[in-house]
Amino acid sequence: MATAWVIAEQRDGVLAPVTAELVTAARELAVDVAVLVAGGGAEAVEALGRFGVTRVVDVGPLGDVLAGPILGATVARLIGDAPAFVLTAQTYTGRDAAARASVELDAPVLTNAVGLRRDGAELVTEHQIFGGSLVVEAAADAERVVVAVRPKSVVAVEVDEQTQPTLSAATAVTEAPGVMVRVIERRREERAGPSLDEATVVVSGGRGLGKPEAYRYVEELASLLGGAPGASRAIVDAGWVPYAYQVGQTGTTVKPELYVAVGISGATQHLVGMKGAKHIVAINKDKDAPIFSVADLGVVGDALSLMPRLIEAVRERRHAS
Repeated sequence: MATAWVIAEQRDGVLAPVTAELVTAARELAVDVAVLVAGGGAEAVEALGRFGVTRVVDVGPLGDVLAGPILGATVARLIGDAPAFVLTAQTYTGRDAAARASVELDAPVLTNAVGLRRDGAELVTEHQIFGGSLVVEAAADAERVVVAVRPKSVVAVEVDEQTQPTLSAATAVTEAPGVMVRVIERRREERAGPSLDEATVVVSGGRGLGKPEAYRYVEELASLLGGAPGASRAIVDAGWVPYAYQVGQTGTTVKPELYVAVGISGATQHLVGMKGAKHIVAINKDKDAPIFSVADLGVVGDALSLMPRLIEAVRERRHAS
């Protein structure tokens, strides 16, 4: 019987939401679901039990060592020759882990998966191509397979009866070639409010704002709505805002309750990263902009002139309530 191994995504030692998504996907592949964490194992047991995990293996905090390669090498040693599926997130850490696990296990890697299932002995994964306009399937007929899953592509679902995962310790593999990469400096970008990938409201701006200074309207509206500001690739590439703000296929995938696109035309790579939002509002002066094809509410008008009025209306509504 194969085991599904999940390499946990952690932020400052705390499980990131994508870990629950990976575990939910892993339950479709195997009854035995094991999660590898880098510290905080005792705290993770209860949280992961709600999602049906059977085992938690903790290698302990990795300090200033880059986590991905270490976790990938470690999970490969834990698996050995046994049949297994290894799931990571399609993130910087997850891609590093997937690459190392693939090398150590001599196993194929399927990347950027948006869905996965068992078909007999085969693992079948779904992948979006041509900017998300088509979904294709790939099959891996191998005893050990590594899969990188795109965040927000799987809905995290708790099990009906919480499990009681066992907790064990493992020694992190550090002697494999190339895994000991040390981080010599970290710079944390100051940002108020919720993180982009976890926010229930996201307000994103694009070229239609006209000038970099106008991006402040996006930030102000996001703040009023208790959300996070985002951006199109066009204004990130232009240097208006940092890459961390980018929403899209090459940025962050978001799935909020409300997504407000301000001055964004709706290039395919942007739509891939946000069209899963529950409600989409678009403001663009081009009535034929692709963004309107996915919008629940479209406003044809100049974003620069409309935003101050929208912000004032929201502020008045908040004061009235």
